[in-house]
Amino acid sequence: MDVEMSEPEQVHPLQTQFEDAEDIVSTMLSNASPDAAIQSFQTIISYDGEDAMLEQVQRVKEHSIYKLAQLYIQFGREKELATLLQSLRPFFATLARAKTGKIVRTVIDMVAKVKVLDAEKALQLQAELCLDSIEWCKQEKHAFLRQRVEARLASIYFQQDKFQPALDLITELLREIKKLDDKQLLVEIHLVESKLHHALRNVPKAKAALTAARSISNTIYVVPRTQAQIDQMSGILHAEESDYKTAYSYFFEAFEALATLDEAEGLKCLKYMLLAKIASGGASEVALIINSKQAMKYIGIDLEAMQAVARAHEQRSLEQFEAATKKYAPQLVEDGLIKKHLGKLYEQLLESNLIKIIQPFSCVEIAHVAKLIKLPLLQIELKLSQMILDHKLHGILDQGKGQLIVYDSPTEDKTYTSGLGVIENVGNIVDNLFQHADKLHV
Repeated sequence: MDVEMSEPEQVHPLQTQFEDAEDIVSTMLSNASPDAAIQSFQTIISYDGEDAMLEQVQRVKEHSIYKLAQLYIQFGREKELATLLQSLRPFFATLARAKTGKIVRTVIDMVAKVKVLDAEKALQLQAELCLDSIEWCKQEKHAFLRQRVEARLASIYFQQDKFQPALDLITELLREIKKLDDKQLLVEIHLVESKLHHALRNVPKAKAALTAARSISNTIYVVPRTQAQIDQMSGILHAEESDYKTAYSYFFEAFEALATLDEAEGLKCLKYMLLAKIASGGASEVALIINSKQAMKYIGIDLEAMQAVARAHEQRSLEQFEAATKKYAPQLVEDGLIKKHLGKLYEQLLESNLIKIIQPFSCVEIAHVAKLIKLPLLQIELKLSQMILDHKLHGILDQGKGQLIVYDSPTEDKTYTSGLGVIENVGNIVDNLFQHADKLHV
């Protein structure tokens, strides 16, 4: 029986050139110059010959762009990386718009990985690249890419704490995208919008934006990273309302996804998860979570810091709590969310310790309370005043004598409550009688 032999697939010379460039990279020593490899990839990208193997040529060029960008990152050549997108514009004219969008966004995101740049400079360079790309998109009337780059720019502005410019950009984008019903992009925009409103302390609007993002995401497929970000944001907003148990469940969902996708984001989410567990009264379970299979790879100073906070909270020790926050300040205080909720935990711990000390007394010197709790006198005076105003403590401060006079907790007078009920009922009866009399008169 004759067997028809299929012809081997033709390999374009660019593919061979690409493989040679990869060989140069793989054999390159750590201190060697990458110029030869860079030159090879640049030659591939600048190829403009016309042939029948266009699809293969475009694929090789795209891979070369990513390899070239990685070399720029590895050797700290941020200026070359910044001008890469501009040099690629003739090539973009031959590509499908969706593919162009993918390359532009990937290169912009790669800037953050340049090790010689600190986070602030990397964000600024990313913002400049976005603005330059947006201008080019406007000239080329490339609305699809412009909208996506503007969404990325809003996210970068958020990271730079430029909340109002980001919100203005998002508001304008939302008007435009809602008409097009681009659900994938709408999810991203609503998520950034939620983060912005949360940063501006507008929790109701943050919740509304997140609800919109979640509702749309339920009708389409969203990538695991985006779903994890939605879950993480849900946890953050529930924590704002002190619903730490629900917050923990959302952080757990987000952590499961991020642990396999992004080590840095996974660690941050794990810390939020542990914080929610401590705040919900489960400090004793923190060690078990840290020793779980998924969390083991993150063991280090960050988790050590969370364990120290958990121990202090479990033992109700203000001294240990303060020591932990001072010792592990970079791991705890530099994150705004952790700092805020640790502040709340500290205040709760201080209040419970003060009530425990004051409970046996009807009158006590404030200086004695400060000495027992090992905190400055002024801080204790201010805290006691706040507790009295918030009705968490019944008493008065006699500042002339430096004393706290404690009253018994007021008991509810049932006669007073019953009397109010009787008056209300009599009022209703009189109103009804008046209405009947009015009808008879008519």
